[in-house]
Amino acid sequence: MRKRVVKSIQKWIIYILAAISVITMLLMAFQIVTESIPAFKNVGLKMFDPSEKWLPVSSKPQFGLVAIILGTIYVSILGVAIALILGLGCAFFLNFYTGEKFASIAYSFIDMVSGIPSVIFGFIGLTVVVKWFTIKFDMVAGQCVLSAAIVLGIILIPFVVSSCSESIKIAREKYELNTLALGFSKESFILKVVLPAIKEGILASAIMAFGRGLGETMAVMMVIGNSPIFPKLLGRAQTLPALTALEMGSIEYGSIHMSVLYAANLILLVLLAIVLGVAYTLNKKISKE
Repeated sequence: MRKRVVKSIQKWIIYILAAISVITMLLMAFQIVTESIPAFKNVGLKMFDPSEKWLPVSSKPQFGLVAIILGTIYVSILGVAIALILGLGCAFFLNFYTGEKFASIAYSFIDMVSGIPSVIFGFIGLTVVVKWFTIKFDMVAGQCVLSAAIVLGIILIPFVVSSCSESIKIAREKYELNTLALGFSKESFILKVVLPAIKEGILASAIMAFGRGLGETMAVMMVIGNSPIFPKLLGRAQTLPALTALEMGSIEYGSIHMSVLYAANLILLVLLAIVLGVAYTLNKKISKE
């Protein structure tokens, strides 16, 4: 009887916490949508005009967001590509070329890395990566899209390693004995069996990492240069989260400038919803298979 009461209390606590989380998210979404309405009324589609620049405090204000949106997507794609190359290689290495004891220790350290605050990654990127770009490419300042992508890629590696490792373990349990019995070498098994078997898992991992990269703020803000111009690989750029972090605390409440920042966050929220929706669909498909 006592156990039933305890389980019932635990269940209701979980339900209440889940409901609070959902209500909080809905309230946040409502706040963002409500505050962004003046921007869509007064500025409208000019926010998405490529010829418009981000000049919110000039005599003739402009609120062009296209370059900033492209910068956000560009940095996230590059960061995911770097994380996927390194993370997938790391996952295969730990699953096929190391002992279980070493792999478990390595996974512990990888999980620990995922908990490090992003500002620390940003500081290391500023003092190491940016400095290297400044010296190597003879740049005035090494803050650029590529340096931000490298830092972001390092942040995303633990997510890629964890998700890809799970897919690799499932593929090994399902195919390894039969495949090795047919005379496949370890490398042939990896390339011809495991990789094709986990391709949807890799894609889902990449999409989840992309969603995580879209929302990264501090680390990217410290190394990208924060210039709201069209992004180039070795040029400065701006991202939507960094724009919000830099400007939200210094503008007049209720102004069009603030409303446009809310609109920028609404765009980011829509992008995240699309990415997470695609990832959820893929994960559901993988689970069924």
